Amino acid sequence: MKFTKYFEFTKLRPDRVDIREEWIAEAFYRPIYEEVQNDGRIRKWAKISEADNKFLRIIVLEDKETIHNAFFDRSFKEKL
Repeated sequence: MKFTKYFEFTKLRPDRVDIREEWIAEAFYRPIYEEVQNDGRIRKWAKISEADNKFLRIIVLEDKETIHNAFFDRSFKEKL
């Protein structure tokens, strides 16, 4: 996994500072759902049991290896 400078900056925000890299890896390598945005970036979600079963969304760039953003997505509903 690689990270953008934007990611490195935003991960320091108070609402994101507790997001662990292992959770990001879970979403990256074993997402429960993913979709491609119109701009080619990829959204991936993982359910994080250690964070009260919140859904972590990561945004991966078109190169499929660089993570641009990661945050808990309160609007995500688990897809069956």
